[in-house]
Amino acid sequence: MPLDAMNDISDDALLVLFANGDRAAARALTLRLTPRVLAHAQRLLGSPAEAEDVAQEAMLRLWKVAPEWRQGEAKVTTWLYRVVANLCTDRLRKGHSLPLEAAPEPIDTSRGPAAALQGAARAEALQRALGGLPERQRQAVVLRHLEDMGNPEIAGIMDISVEAVESLLARGRRALAAELAGQRAELGFVDEQD
Repeated sequence: MPLDAMNDISDDALLVLFANGDRAAARALTLRLTPRVLAHAQRLLGSPAEAEDVAQEAMLRLWKVAPEWRQGEAKVTTWLYRVVANLCTDRLRKGHSLPLEAAPEPIDTSRGPAAALQGAARAEALQRALGGLPERQRQAVVLRHLEDMGNPEIAGIMDISVEAVESLLARGRRALAAELAGQRAELGFVDEQD
């Protein structure tokens, strides 16, 4: 089956096709999932190099589990995000990640220099603030607000209740707001009343 014909096939079905020897299904699933996995790992670790290693390991684990995959028991993305989170947690505990300040931010050349600098400063401040959160709060906030996932899906990834997700998100948001409050003017956020 041609690669472009696989766009409408679910992740579960592509994984089953791969397990049955369909290399095009593996390529389609890799192209679909790797950018998301890589971005998620980078947000959790703050290091592009570490994130690449985690994304590669997570995808390898997906290919290894493919022959035993039971369609309908769990979403492929939920399983994969949980693997990424666990791999990131292991790396953070071992202390192999680079400091957040060492992670360069990409510059969007379509914006003016001032906007690009301000955007980079905001992203750096957010990454530093995220790095100060406890691990579980950071993971919940990243999944909800940067990966745009719903609370039930986050609960599945983190293997906790929806109520626990809501609690982590509330505490994480308060901590981020407190951390970033003193930097509003510096980051270009000015209240309407000023």
